[in-house]
Amino acid sequence: MTALYGFYVLIWPALTLAVLVVICRAVLRDHRKAKEERRELV
Repeated sequence: MTALYGFYVLIWPALTLAVLVVICRAVLRDHRKAKEERRELV
């Protein structure tokens, strides 16, 4: 049971990091596309 609880606690930082990476990649891709089209990102 302790190992399961430890896994549960440790998985959240990994999931958060994965979501953050996905969001950052999408923003960078949109930024590059906006720069190519010479328009603002927002």
